[in-house]
Amino acid sequence: MREYTENESDNKKINFLKPCVYIVGAGPGDPELLTIKAQKLLLAADVILFADSLVPQQILELCRDEAEIIGTANKTLEEIVPLMVERVRSHKSVVRLHSGDPSLYSATREQMQLLAEAKIPFEVVPGISAFQAAAAKLKVELTVPGLVQTIILTRSSGRTEVPPTEELTSLAAHQASLCLYLSTRHIQDAQAKLLKHYPADTPVAICFRLGWPEEKIWIVPLEEMANLTEQQKLTRTTLYVISPALKQATAQMLNTGVGRSRLYHPEHSHLFRLQE
Repeated sequence: MREYTENESDNKKINFLKPCVYIVGAGPGDPELLTIKAQKLLLAADVILFADSLVPQQILELCRDEAEIIGTANKTLEEIVPLMVERVRSHKSVVRLHSGDPSLYSATREQMQLLAEAKIPFEVVPGISAFQAAAAKLKVELTVPGLVQTIILTRSSGRTEVPPTEELTSLAAHQASLCLYLSTRHIQDAQAKLLKHYPADTPVAICFRLGWPEEKIWIVPLEEMANLTEQQKLTRTTLYVISPALKQATAQMLNTGVGRSRLYHPEHSHLFRLQE
């Protein structure tokens, strides 16, 4: 990236970019949760290809008026990649805007492979994932000392199969903070598998369209997870957070000190705070 120059038409500072594909995580939906780097790229890019079924239109308000905006919800990989290749070869900068973080369920691996084969330069810019946005909205920490120290990000097996070693039943055996993506259509099966290891009253946060204007969050016992999903007719863009950490903010835990981190405890020493 070169230095900023002023765009007189809209008073936005534009960063001139090299011809390249920038694979950018848009976060869960809230434009204010974009990284600063993502914002700079959207302000400057010549072309934006975005998953219009998963990324809200508000995020595109950052783009230049003259930028070419291309929705990809109705396009195949064989249509999307040639578009990016042609634009970069025409000396244009391209932002490929994905929801959430590109490292999770974003189908970026095959895009990067094809771009590399075409000798098209690309960069990856991380974004906030839905599980992070959910924890922030719920005002919880998903790793609580003495209670849970592991977070599992997974999905139910469906049209995209999950490897046998990662079946939900075996993952549930850890009783970790489990974040379940892309699973509304298999929620009855998922609930049955989770109940084999989690207590029926384990809290579940059902998070619909996090960061969007129509965002909704429900907290229910695990045994009611499937019923609420079906009652609310949730079919997509829903994250389930199953975790004992959702119980952490009770008065009893605060009073007894259960679950307190050692990091800031007065009896805990480390490199920057040695005990005398």
